[in-house]
Amino acid sequence: MRLSHFLAVTAGLFSTPAWAQPTRPHTTIAINGDGFVLNGRPTYEGRSFRGHKVEGLLMNTRMVQAIFDDENPRTRSHWIYPDTGRWDPERNVREFLAAMPVWRQHGILSFTVNFQGGSPEGYSSKQPWVTGAFTKQGKLKPAYAARMARVLDFADELGMVPIVGLFYFGQDEHLVNELAVKAATRNATMWLLNRGYQNVLLEIANEVDVKDYDHDIIKPPRVHELIALAQSIKRGGRRLLVGTSFGGGSVPTENVVGPSDFILIHGNGVEDPAKIAAQIASTRARAAYTPKPILYNEDDHFDFDKPDNNMMRALAGYTSWGYFDPGKSDYVNGFQCPPVNWTLNTPLKAAFARITREVTGF
Repeated sequence: MRLSHFLAVTAGLFSTPAWAQPTRPHTTIAINGDGFVLNGRPTYEGRSFRGHKVEGLLMNTRMVQAIFDDENPRTRSHWIYPDTGRWDPERNVREFLAAMPVWRQHGILSFTVNFQGGSPEGYSSKQPWVTGAFTKQGKLKPAYAARMARVLDFADELGMVPIVGLFYFGQDEHLVNELAVKAATRNATMWLLNRGYQNVLLEIANEVDVKDYDHDIIKPPRVHELIALAQSIKRGGRRLLVGTSFGGGSVPTENVVGPSDFILIHGNGVEDPAKIAAQIASTRARAAYTPKPILYNEDDHFDFDKPDNNMMRALAGYTSWGYFDPGKSDYVNGFQCPPVNWTLNTPLKAAFARITREVTGF
């Protein structure tokens, strides 16, 4: 074998896979006080709605199953597409990508994805499926990373801001110990930085106050350690903006409010819109609070046809709002339950998109 041929073959054997290679970013997200700045300008610049400031907010939707797969052979059949009789993670991500421009056209600038997904049944007391992107030791699985790269790359092209979550309380038990949790945090954070993304917000875990987390370091008393760990990781002097979410109606704890770059709260279970206003006020009243953005990135209460609803109360409190539609696992309803139809194919999805377009002026 000639030397040139040998070098070409070995270069192929040891080359970095596409999902691990750096990208050339198009979109940047930053924070100015309690508002977001997209590509150097406030989001929804100059916009207000019904007397409420919208400039600087980040309207969003929960789309955590973008890279979903199930490695448990006993439950994988739960997610089959009715037209093919099988589950297909590649089809799922392809259809996700195809729908993204439509969301963007309606002023939905952000969406939440998660390396460990979320309950594919919407709400589940038990979660036997295996849907996470981390190995037991906290390494990234290539197939999941490749799908996530496709999602984040296209979001960067579209000028969107993904909220990228690391852990979910139905899957964190698959990490063997606390060292593995820290390794997963480091590996995912470094992967995002090495890829060059400047348009992502990092959510350490979904609803850290839910009792089902197995690892103490993901629970409220200690999750600030993971926030600090992610913030300490830099590439070229740059780090990610980091926060973590709390459950429906909860007010984040002082040890999380202080170090977080932005604050994530949820409206699940909050049926009275007045309680949304109280939750926002209580969050800002925390002693550790300094001006920073507050986002709902999960709320399953709608009433978009009424003048008073959870979204409007969030806007009145200068807080971004995020739509959560658990729906049904029948390829008809919701964005949470595979096989997901990622289009605006139901009256509820269409209503959310329509009101968001009205709010943002898109």
